[in-house]
Amino acid sequence: MVKKVRQISSAAAYNFRTWHGNPRVIITFLLAFILCFLLTDKAMAYAAKHQTVLQILEPFIWTFGDGNSILLSSLLLLLLFSDMPFITAGTPLYLVRTTRKVWMVGQVVYTALATLLYLVFILISTAALCMTNAFPGDMWSKTAAILGYSGDGAAIALPSLVKVLELSTPYKCMGTIFLLMLLYTLCMVFLMLWLNIRRGHAAGIGGAFGFTLLSFLMSPDNLIHVFSMPDELAFRARVWMGWISPLNHATYAMHNFGYDRLPRLWQTYAILGGLLVILVLLSLQAIRIYNFDFRGT
Repeated sequence: MVKKVRQISSAAAYNFRTWHGNPRVIITFLLAFILCFLLTDKAMAYAAKHQTVLQILEPFIWTFGDGNSILLSSLLLLLLFSDMPFITAGTPLYLVRTTRKVWMVGQVVYTALATLLYLVFILISTAALCMTNAFPGDMWSKTAAILGYSGDGAAIALPSLVKVLELSTPYKCMGTIFLLMLLYTLCMVFLMLWLNIRRGHAAGIGGAFGFTLLSFLMSPDNLIHVFSMPDELAFRARVWMGWISPLNHATYAMHNFGYDRLPRLWQTYAILGGLLVILVLLSLQAIRIYNFDFRGT
């Protein structure tokens, strides 16, 4: 057992060593930083306009409390993981020294850790961009209060909701949003991995794009706007899409806080977590019949 754990860790660590000087990895993280800069600009401009300070996690909470921002950030992982299932010069050695299953578990561990590292980088980037006008205390800032209670948040597309201010604290809220983002992005990435193994790279990229496009089209706001739904039908659409769409599950505001029929947080964790487990098991099963093709050196 200990030997297998070491082999899995070695296979995962080998993939991280390929990051050194890798232009694809550098571009991915550079684009992620630029995306954070563009998405947090509204929050910084609003605080500067009202001459107020921010809690250091608020730009992350306001930015990635919105489904569209989660969607954009997850798309960059298609670039980072474009070489799935990570067949490198060292792969033949691992397949000889271990088994397909052990090697594949190493790829799963690497994928999960790389996704986690990517999201941590996004969190740190949003905090770094506002740190000159922010404080670290676990309390909402005056800027958040103005955004939430004045309605300005909705007007400038910053989801600073009153229910968030009243029911949570910045660090707790950040942890919840981070976990929701992680579950959603892992589901998309492991769907891509499974399709890559089963049908090839084109199917993997197409499946990830399809997953993203479907999530975007299933947004309640988009459906309500396109079909000009009356209020009663709009409420039903919001509830149904809140349960069906993975992106809505990943959106903090699309949850039941005690007075609607949207999914509760624990139900979202169970649904996305269950989907993630299924995709991982499917990938482990598919690698048994995968035809490895080693070319070059």
